[in-house]
Amino acid sequence: MNPLAQQLNQELQAANPYIYDMLSDLGKSLYFPKGILTQSAEARQKAHRFNATIGIATEEDEPLYLPVIQETLTAYKPQDIYTYAPPAGKAELRKAWRAKMLQENPSLQGKNFSNPIVTNALTHGLSIVADMFIEENDALILPDKIWGNYNLIFGVRRGAKTVTYPFFTDQGKFNAKGMKEALLSQKEQGKALLLLNFPNNPTGYTPTEAEAAEIVLAVKEAADQGVNVVAVTDDAYFGLFYEDSITESLFGRLAGIHPRVLAVKVDGATKEEYVWGFRVGFITFAAGTAVLNALENKALGLIRGVISSVTHPSQTFILHALQAPEFAAQKRAKYEVLKRRAVKVKEVLDSGKYNDVWEYYPFNSGYFMCLKLKRVHAEKLRLHLLEHYGVGVISLGEKDVRIAFSCVEERDLAELFELIHRGVKDLEAKGV
Repeated sequence: MNPLAQQLNQELQAANPYIYDMLSDLGKSLYFPKGILTQSAEARQKAHRFNATIGIATEEDEPLYLPVIQETLTAYKPQDIYTYAPPAGKAELRKAWRAKMLQENPSLQGKNFSNPIVTNALTHGLSIVADMFIEENDALILPDKIWGNYNLIFGVRRGAKTVTYPFFTDQGKFNAKGMKEALLSQKEQGKALLLLNFPNNPTGYTPTEAEAAEIVLAVKEAADQGVNVVAVTDDAYFGLFYEDSITESLFGRLAGIHPRVLAVKVDGATKEEYVWGFRVGFITFAAGTAVLNALENKALGLIRGVISSVTHPSQTFILHALQAPEFAAQKRAKYEVLKRRAVKVKEVLDSGKYNDVWEYYPFNSGYFMCLKLKRVHAEKLRLHLLEHYGVGVISLGEKDVRIAFSCVEERDLAELFELIHRGVKDLEAKGV
């Protein structure tokens, strides 16, 4: 094992042996190399005559560029779009995102957490978590309503053993008791990775204040009983809270609650700032200072070894938006568009017109909601809607259908559900 990795492991063991035990074998082997990047950083500070260290091309003290590209980017300085970004991300962006997190998450006040590290959107951030903490057959605690890519990220890539619990109780509440039982089922193994995704994809549900308190208490009780918990909040749809829910990430409430709990926040500009193609996300750890130093260096080692760094132009664009005076008002306006759509969906569904063929799972946030079909098969309905009505939906299992109201105009939502209902009736008439 590299001496730098050994040093980081020793720091972790001294600061918090439980968190050291959470690491996978790969996680224990990770380190950030002191090579070309370190030497280049020193050169930027001291090489006042010539700096011939880093692999970019320059011309007249600026990055060399093609005018045909720069003509579409004249609002930005060449050094803010053409050069490599640091492996941890653009320093100003990391600082701005941390300030944003503190403003939007009151429970983070007074908590010790890292500067957000820039990732290639959320999938990359989740992959970093998987690589650092998942060993084959480690338990991944998930509800039965999930984003399907978790299976690839944690299961196929790292061999995690998925332990599921029902997302909702019979009363339509978040099933904190089921989540707790899943955690405690790992007492013998002594370790679990708990993934909390709110607003949830696919259901569009975020816990209430009471449910959030139950979740935090359940995690603490599992830790009290000897389970090392990597508590990951996938906050992809953060901020899109419409009614009857907490309006912050559970990351702040989980941070520092127990020595056996490591809180990790994975979020990003992707959905929060409506820049899906920019591919800029963040990963943030909450722990003691010595632990944070070790975990950050290991995460940076992964970034350096896989993608080197995240695209610089996207980071610059997002930083510009965060610093713009108009940012808050423009973001609020787009939030209101999505909230009106969510309200319209409930109005349509609560009319009672479709109660004979489906019910819907509770939703109060995010991009999505889910129907629970009473008789027809979800995949058969999906195909029928495509073929006969030109309507696209997502089938999940035998009975669930996910509707992304985020990409349907408010004026068209009533027609959308009328067509889905018509498709159901077609299949029932055929006895399919």
